[in-house]
Amino acid sequence: MDEHEFKSPLHKMVSTTDTDLWNDSCSTSELTYAIENGAVGATANPSIVGEVLKQEMDLWGPRIIKLIAERPRATEDEIAWKLTEEMSIKCAELLLPIFEREKGKNGRLSIQTNPQYYRNADLMVEQAVYFDGLAPNMIVKIPVTEAGVAAIEEASFRGVSINATVCFSVPQAVAVAEAVGRGIERRRKAGEDVSRMGPVCTIMVGRLDDWLKQVANDDGIVTDPAHLDWAGVAVMKKAYRLFKERRYTPRLLAAATRHHMHWSEFVGADMVVTLTHKWQKRFNASDIEVISRIDNPVDTDVIDGLLEKFVDFRRAYEEEGMAQSEFDGFGPTKKTLSGFIGGYQDLVRVIRGFMLPGVA
Repeated sequence: MDEHEFKSPLHKMVSTTDTDLWNDSCSTSELTYAIENGAVGATANPSIVGEVLKQEMDLWGPRIIKLIAERPRATEDEIAWKLTEEMSIKCAELLLPIFEREKGKNGRLSIQTNPQYYRNADLMVEQAVYFDGLAPNMIVKIPVTEAGVAAIEEASFRGVSINATVCFSVPQAVAVAEAVGRGIERRRKAGEDVSRMGPVCTIMVGRLDDWLKQVANDDGIVTDPAHLDWAGVAVMKKAYRLFKERRYTPRLLAAATRHHMHWSEFVGADMVVTLTHKWQKRFNASDIEVISRIDNPVDTDVIDGLLEKFVDFRRAYEEEGMAQSEFDGFGPTKKTLSGFIGGYQDLVRVIRGFMLPGVA
């Protein structure tokens, strides 16, 4: 394509490099825009479903009322999950042609297991297998907690394509890759098909930056403020190098955008960048040059400064920085899980408002 043929900077990225774009929402209107600009995947979780409801209540409110009427014995939790499933299936249908065209590598809708299950591998696997059956192009989010790593291996063995979430570090990403590898190898040995599995491992780069900024404020750490915007980028680039060297099966996925480097520094990688609608529009209106930067190293002064000042950066950046038994206690993990659980509870409260109207 000539330069003038690209619809947008993001369209140029997906057209000229190996980097894929996913839509960080299950809003069909936002996904339509994203697909027009080259997106090949999308995401749903209870927090996102709650946000979609705020934007599209005229569309989904009547459906919630009907779901409640159709299921007179259903709990508010059951209605919340049924709504999440329906939103996810609707987006999966939009992505199915891409899934078929790319033979499972892309075109998937990422649906999240109940964040309250983060300590119970059995419950996560049970829900993952169920979600996998909702559509041929589902990919299931499982958090990278200690129990989550076990769930990722077992779900992979059962043929579920997983998206590891609540992940911020090299040790977590490596644990995911090895768990997926074990699960898929067990599946191969059992004579089961693995040809259309498309696992990914998310690193929530912006949430690591957020956490270190909070630590700096809470602990009175004085550092170059610009360094803190490179923490997630440095972790992702190191993880990407290890994944390529070791030929791990999952692709990496960058999430939790806070600034353009959470997109621009990953251009050229064989990985996924997931962006909200707002960030897509913002980047598409920007003058950021779309060129490969994935192999550009993060300045050693930045990395050395972060390693010196922040124990949690060392835990995130060094491959042996955390044992699996420490994943649940890592600051960004605790904060993100708490937020995801809160988002789920907020969604349930919205459903309760429909089931018990007029109650404050």
